[in-house]
Amino acid sequence: MARDQVEVMGRLGFERFHLAGHDRGGRVAHRLALDHAERVIRLAVLDILPTAHVFAHVDKTVATAYYHWFFLIQPFDLPERLIGADPIYYLHRKLGAWGSNRGVFDPMALKEYERCYANPATIHASCEDYRAAASIDLEHDRADAGRRLAGPLLALWGGRNLTGQHYDVLAAWRERAADVHGRPLDCGHYLPEELPDQVLAEFKTFFLA
Repeated sequence: MARDQVEVMGRLGFERFHLAGHDRGGRVAHRLALDHAERVIRLAVLDILPTAHVFAHVDKTVATAYYHWFFLIQPFDLPERLIGADPIYYLHRKLGAWGSNRGVFDPMALKEYERCYANPATIHASCEDYRAAASIDLEHDRADAGRRLAGPLLALWGGRNLTGQHYDVLAAWRERAADVHGRPLDCGHYLPEELPDQVLAEFKTFFLA
């Protein structure tokens, strides 16, 4: 996936670029910056920790709040069938979790999420995403043990979410990057939807430094 994104950026005329990602997008961005360090000038990740760090630091609190990490990785087709019994209910429960309120989503965006998530293929793809995080992603992390991002990294996270309440986010990222900046924002997991102006201001300060 990271290689594909680099190729797309090249076709668009960007040999080097700044990069930001939220949640899974942040994990892909982290991998891209590791594999293509010469292409990424600065990296920003929103409300995530390195995947291997999360799996290595699981307790009752994490397992309860992030149960989906372990539910969605179950073999096909257990989670697909259970979610498929009432996909909109499951979608709404997830969007209204992690310190966020479902009301932060634009009604048109929410309607599109509902349309997509009613498709069994979307549910399956969501499960495969988490299965990859618990398999090939961890293999890559083990292979890259000791490697650290050379460029500056900005970590922003929701202070009302488990990420900020349970982990030392900056310390976790300093295991993976040499130059780490960041802070919590007064919101839940969905930073761009909850505090778009503040996220944009943080990006401008960081990327234009």
